[in-house]
Amino acid sequence: MNIKRFFAADMRQAIRKVRDELGPDAVILSNRKAGGGIEIVAAVDYDEAEVRRALAEREAAQAGGREAGSPRGQAESPAGQPQEARQAHGATTSAEATARPAFRPEELWAEDPALAQVRREIHELRGLLEHQLAHLAWGEMSRRHPLQVGLLRRLSALGLTPDVSRQLATAAAGEQDLEQAWRRALALLTDSLSVTDDDILDQGGVVALVGPTGVGKTTTVAKLAARFALRHGQRNVALVTTDGYRIGAHEQLFTYGRILGVPVQVAADHRELDTALKSLLDKRLVLIDTAGMSQRDVRLSEQFATLRDLGIPVRTYLVLAANTQAAVMEEAVKAFAGVPLAACILTKLDETASLGGALSVVARHRLPLAYLGDGQRVPEDIHPARAQALVNRAVSLMDKAEQDYDDDILAERFGGLALHARA
Repeated sequence: MNIKRFFAADMRQAIRKVRDELGPDAVILSNRKAGGGIEIVAAVDYDEAEVRRALAEREAAQAGGREAGSPRGQAESPAGQPQEARQAHGATTSAEATARPAFRPEELWAEDPALAQVRREIHELRGLLEHQLAHLAWGEMSRRHPLQVGLLRRLSALGLTPDVSRQLATAAAGEQDLEQAWRRALALLTDSLSVTDDDILDQGGVVALVGPTGVGKTTTVAKLAARFALRHGQRNVALVTTDGYRIGAHEQLFTYGRILGVPVQVAADHRELDTALKSLLDKRLVLIDTAGMSQRDVRLSEQFATLRDLGIPVRTYLVLAANTQAAVMEEAVKAFAGVPLAACILTKLDETASLGGALSVVARHRLPLAYLGDGQRVPEDIHPARAQALVNRAVSLMDKAEQDYDDDILAERFGGLALHARA
């Protein structure tokens, strides 16, 4: 086995040197930044057992040298030359090349452009193979289970995510024809949605609205406050904002407060929020408008801690916008699970072309729905959630869109299911 050390300005030049001198079969044993460039130790006729054996011998020799009092790092090579002299000429013995800690090939070879290209090609081939298998399986399923395929096509047009579509199609596939199976799937979808039956306006209490930026929390607070004031009187409701980040957030809520004739307080931190809530104990409903934050915002933990550590019971509602992608809503639900969620409020129904993604997320997480917002008018555009009405609205949007997925898209989504559907 021939081991050599190479120096170059960058990794590409170093690899070229290795190939030119040792050939295409050379193996990179280690690489590191050194002297303003890259140092590579490479070998041809690589034998890992020999490398590890040389490493063990080297460590034993160094240990013996230290015990004998020899200065560390001045051991001579078998040719009688100091290591530094031999390294200056670019060559090294097996023991010298492996004097570093034991290497891990998956780390050392990661920067090799040739290996990276091989990995990319393998990944592409795997994707092509999976694509072909999915299409073959989908074609087979279309021939053997046409009712289930038709149902999956409709559920996809409804906008449901693939996993929810699969569950419903499997559960409803035993019906006699496609129309009966479709009605059965919609009934199952309706049953999977739970609602809270308007508990905020009936029960009152301290309610905090949380959620990502731009989902309509402040407008929803105003709608709920107006509805409660109309039902129970203005003196029984108050608003609190903890949004100290968004420009104009306080002014917007204060404007709503003046229009509704209800008090508005600002709480910048946990202490101020606690003080504000204690001063409003005589109110039947206190609505807290929290700062809108991305689900990746590090300040979320602070917001959660503030709501959890209050001495007063707080019911927290997650606000989601229906016009958001299902994957983004999924991420938001997981992120805002840092506090116990009483229910969900779904907004911007008037701004979406499909409700399937929102229905999939709330059904998957069994998150109860409290209210639906479908416009900017205060207080008209908010309604208690009703599962059947929501599913009917989703079907109506599907019919208006007249969207149909071709077999290529459906095969990508459900090809794996087709493989398991073979009887």
